[in-house]
Amino acid sequence: MSVLPRQTTSTPDDHAPEIYDDPFTGRRPPQDIESERITLGSMILDEQATIDCQNAVWPEDYLLPAHATLHRVIVEMRGRGEQTHPQLLCAELRRLGELERIGGPTAIAQLIQSVPTAASGAYHAEIVHECAVRRRLGEAGVRITQASHAGQQALDELLSNAAAEISAIAHGTDDDGDFVTPGSTMASTLAAVEAAKTGTGLTGLATGFTDLDSLTSGFQPGQLIVLAARPGMGKSTLAMDFARACSIKHQVPSAFISLEMGINELNMRLLSAEARVGLHHLRSGNVTDDDWARIARRLPDITAAPLYVTEAGDTLGAIQAKIRRLKNKHPELGLVIIDYLQLVRLGGRPAESREREVSEISRSLKLLAKELELPIVALAQLNRGPEMRADKRPIKSDLRESGSLEQDADIVLLLYRDDAYEPESPRSGEVDLIVDKHRNGPTATITVANQLHYSRFVDMAEDLS
Repeated sequence: MSVLPRQTTSTPDDHAPEIYDDPFTGRRPPQDIESERITLGSMILDEQATIDCQNAVWPEDYLLPAHATLHRVIVEMRGRGEQTHPQLLCAELRRLGELERIGGPTAIAQLIQSVPTAASGAYHAEIVHECAVRRRLGEAGVRITQASHAGQQALDELLSNAAAEISAIAHGTDDDGDFVTPGSTMASTLAAVEAAKTGTGLTGLATGFTDLDSLTSGFQPGQLIVLAARPGMGKSTLAMDFARACSIKHQVPSAFISLEMGINELNMRLLSAEARVGLHHLRSGNVTDDDWARIARRLPDITAAPLYVTEAGDTLGAIQAKIRRLKNKHPELGLVIIDYLQLVRLGGRPAESREREVSEISRSLKLLAKELELPIVALAQLNRGPEMRADKRPIKSDLRESGSLEQDADIVLLLYRDDAYEPESPRSGEVDLIVDKHRNGPTATITVANQLHYSRFVDMAEDLS
């Protein structure tokens, strides 16, 4: 499995640690190969050890590329609900063309033999991660030194780039950097604006929409809800409505993983919906005194909300790790939203097809929802099917790269706005929430009011009041 020149210490002990020098510099980077082996061996042997180690170490943290490959494959197999005992792991590695590169079945056996107990995996994973951070700091130091000696950058630029390098490493080692709350980000959003337990008797999590809650009894733990629409229909807006109902109205922690929009855009939508300030006013900075007063009234509730947002991580493994870490830190986590599914990648290996890749992702998200006992709302794009029909209303077979999406989803919720196709429609301002699949109940079409100028949807009765 060695990919770097190996040197053994002069200690006569047969168990002397392996040491690898950088072949280009001849220097010895921070490393603990034995901890890398124990980490991987523990992950092979035990599912809980995989979760614990995955929370502490990333594939790129390993010194040996073969170890990084093994980590990715183990995590992907566990994510699909598969066992990783040696025969199955070797079979998967052989299928991927990686078995001989990592050293064959003998290397797998040696990893397992290195494990004193699977419970020690997380401890050794922390050591692996610490060595990786130390290596990154050393590499950053070399780059900063080279840039400083070159004398080609202005001092301000040199200092800025150096700080950015160190900051990127520091944030990458801090779990708190995975998700941020409105309270920690709203100040920068407001600056950007100025510059340019539900109590309802539901068995699940309240969505904020009376008729939808009545139909579903709320989103249930373990459910995968696929929320799909053509671009521009408002699926991200509806997803944020769910998050607002969960975390601002009911103070239940929720997570919003945005692969499309940045923190400021999400915060502006949050402010617009809660304070009833026009989203276009916030984007342009054309905020009146009355708008600021509305924002001030709602800001305490918004910034206190346990709404955790991240815009980082677009691979399935990274998303799973982030959600598990958040669940471990906040066991009461009640909702996860992923915006959107087609932007998620498997990572680590090429898929047979994009449809197969999306299918594996949806299946893994369903298993994660069951494991963590919370609903996961995965946004998805529809194909052009509705535009090809006289009746533009979507159906669940319009799901792009659908694969097993329909099979895995407990609820398929489709959005349709008649006025998106006919601006003069008599149904202007109305939005249909089409429950096209409901594993545990009836399907129906629920009509709500479109208040996209406030970046939200509301019940029809609320809109008329």
